Amino acid sequence: MSTPFPFTAVVGQDDLRLALLLNAVSPAVGGVLVRGEKGTAKSTAVRALSALMPEVDVVSGCRFSCDPDSPDPGCPDGPHEPGAFASRPARMVELPVGASEDRLVGALDIERALAEGVKAFEPGLLADAHRGILYVDEVNLLHDHLVDLLLDAAAMGASYVEREGVSVRHAARFLLVGTMNPEEGELRPQLLDRFGLTVEVAASREPDQRVEVVRRRLAYDDDPAGFAARWAAEEAAVRARIVAARELLPSVRLGDGALRQIAATCAAFEVDGMRADIVMARTATALAAWAGRTEVLAEDVRQAALLALPHRRRRNPFDAPGLDEDKLDETLEEFGGSDGDGHDGDGDDDPDPGPGGGPGGQPEPDDAPQGDGDAAARPEAGEGGEPQPSGGGGEQSPARAAEPFRTKVLSVPGLGEGAAGRRSRARTEHGRTTGARRPRGALTKLHLAATVRAAAPHQRARGRSGPGLVVRRDDLRQATREGREGNLVLFVVDASGSMAARQRMSAVKGAVLSLLLDAYQRRDKVGLVTFRGSAADVALPPTSSVDAAAVRLESLPTGGRTPLAAGLLRAHEVLRVERLRDPARRALVVVVTDGRATGGPEPVALAGRAARLFAAEGTASVVVDCESGPVRLGLAGRLAGELGGTAVTLDELRADSIAGLVKDVQATRRAA
Repeated sequence: MSTPFPFTAVVGQDDLRLALLLNAVSPAVGGVLVRGEKGTAKSTAVRALSALMPEVDVVSGCRFSCDPDSPDPGCPDGPHEPGAFASRPARMVELPVGASEDRLVGALDIERALAEGVKAFEPGLLADAHRGILYVDEVNLLHDHLVDLLLDAAAMGASYVEREGVSVRHAARFLLVGTMNPEEGELRPQLLDRFGLTVEVAASREPDQRVEVVRRRLAYDDDPAGFAARWAAEEAAVRARIVAARELLPSVRLGDGALRQIAATCAAFEVDGMRADIVMARTATALAAWAGRTEVLAEDVRQAALLALPHRRRRNPFDAPGLDEDKLDETLEEFGGSDGDGHDGDGDDDPDPGPGGGPGGQPEPDDAPQGDGDAAARPEAGEGGEPQPSGGGGEQSPARAAEPFRTKVLSVPGLGEGAAGRRSRARTEHGRTTGARRPRGALTKLHLAATVRAAAPHQRARGRSGPGLVVRRDDLRQATREGREGNLVLFVVDASGSMAARQRMSAVKGAVLSLLLDAYQRRDKVGLVTFRGSAADVALPPTSSVDAAAVRLESLPTGGRTPLAAGLLRAHEVLRVERLRDPARRALVVVVTDGRATGGPEPVALAGRAARLFAAEGTASVVVDCESGPVRLGLAGRLAGELGGTAVTLDELRADSIAGLVKDVQATRRAA
């Protein structure tokens, strides 16, 4: 077994370490979601925490780690007789992103259950993690139904497996830690709320601290055991402090004054529901115990707010997480409790996360535009007068997106088999049952009626003599189910000079932003191809991060000619590569243009040939017609015909008439 990097040797990341330690003191806090860029010691800190967790006593031979002092009365391995027990380190169990439902919650032997009436149960990762740590790296990439199961178990302290009338329940109380890189996609707001605390981590910009990070990492890589030995005393001190804080926790008093501050803070920041109040109360109590106090003070409430509220204030994926600390201090001072000091938590008596640093403040929200956002905001050549004509080479500064609006569903026709989502019809593991088939590999969803029908004709030949049904492996039938899948929505956006005329680009960006919000809610991947001047660019390769797409869209400049063919060919290449990476995910191409094509020899004919490549491959497409004015050429409609898709105007994108858009797509493809 490899030697983990010592927790106390992690440089900086004070909020991360404090949040993990508070959950070690009081698992009722509800776990930690760690958000941050790659290479910021997220996984290192989580794995290091397991070495600090106190040992646990378990019933000997119990696969579910029952506590010998209070064994679970419903344990599948029970009932347990008093007596033999063993001590072992608390486990840290990692849940892979690609894990199946059976691997997470456990699996029933359906064949034995039907033939013998035996609840033969193979425990899953939730059972392994009981009374330990369950760690999910890249939790934002985990399928939604697995996240739902995971968070339900964490909230209830138990895991339930229900299948065809056979039920198994076992205790599952664990410290839940998830890490994620927001660039790869966000969690749904409902799931964000289920994590007790969240912290934002980023690499230090201080050269001395970065030097120390490299120095310690190199020393650890050269001699892991020796490096760990040098930090053994600090590790032992923190481990002892966790034990002491756990023992002190029941004695900590949460007074009416602190409760009033908690309630006022949650109300002031307009947090939905009551979970935030409860989490803040538990966190403040754990902070007091960690500091060795039996009274919750104002600084405990302040620090609890910084850890428990930022992720609960997001209303859509484009909102940056964070908290206005001035407003927080004003609220705490106005509703000062029995402490009466309105302390803002910045003094010397701040709770200390342990050796190596104090809790620090909440990191500043990473809400600044990425890349060349400042440069994009500066006026460029050609700006200040009328927009450049489509044939010109001028470039205008980025237009601000209009207010987003709600759109209706754009779906890919047919039945897919892609990743679970909420857009197009697909064969999925979850959904309504539509039929049965022989299982390919392990049986996951039994179709009971079909299994009985398959086994019934053979009962006499198999010598059945009792009431039980004699079931063989060949009789088992897998249920086929239909649900919804997520798609790749590839936006191909015209950023030429003709689109910039009459401030049209603001409305275009508002429409694309609205479709991005819809893609976020439907769990799609998104990509962004833009074309202007003489070429097309992949502004954003296919990703699950719709907020990254929104940032790129906001800073998109306009101007120059309209190389429509180049944009379509670049989009075709993006889809070709993406099919190799993820062949099951179907694509929906959304072309946002007025249909003009300029620049180079025969631009219109070349654009038509490029469009027919999509039609030949059966790629679903929609053209958002941005042409305006009293005289319209209908070029976007012609482009939609070449693509084998349909066209919709910006106005129609808002209207109820878009509800028939999918039928129009299907009708167009049948006619072709």
